[in-house]
Amino acid sequence: EVQLVESGGGLVQPGGSLRLSCAASGFTFSSYAMSWVRQAPGKGLEWVSGINRGGGSTSNADSVKGRFTISRDNAKNTLYLQMNSLKHEDTAVYYCAKWQYPRGDYWGQGTQVTVSS
Repeated sequence: EVQLVESGGGLVQPGGSLRLSCAASGFTFSSYAMSWVRQAPGKGLEWVSGINRGGGSTSNADSVKGRFTISRDNAKNTLYLQMNSLKHEDTAVYYCAKWQYPRGDYWGQGTQVTVSS
């Protein structure tokens, strides 16, 4: 059974940082691309960052370029999202997804990130 479990969310002030983690199990993690997707209050899903199966290629939405970094540790079956210079508009539930382009086929339960002073 595929399981994706996010952690690391919380309340942070504008300009602060958080690192999200996603622990994967039930599939060969190193064989699949992964992505982070978020949903802000009252809005639809927004793809944030993606990484290929080896970790050597990443891409980011324009809204987070230069601030967020996606990475993975295939030995630990874990996906990460380092978020710096956080803004109010980054407030959302963040999901990790096993990625079968152009969409995720398995999703975690999400972790809440709130950026507020």
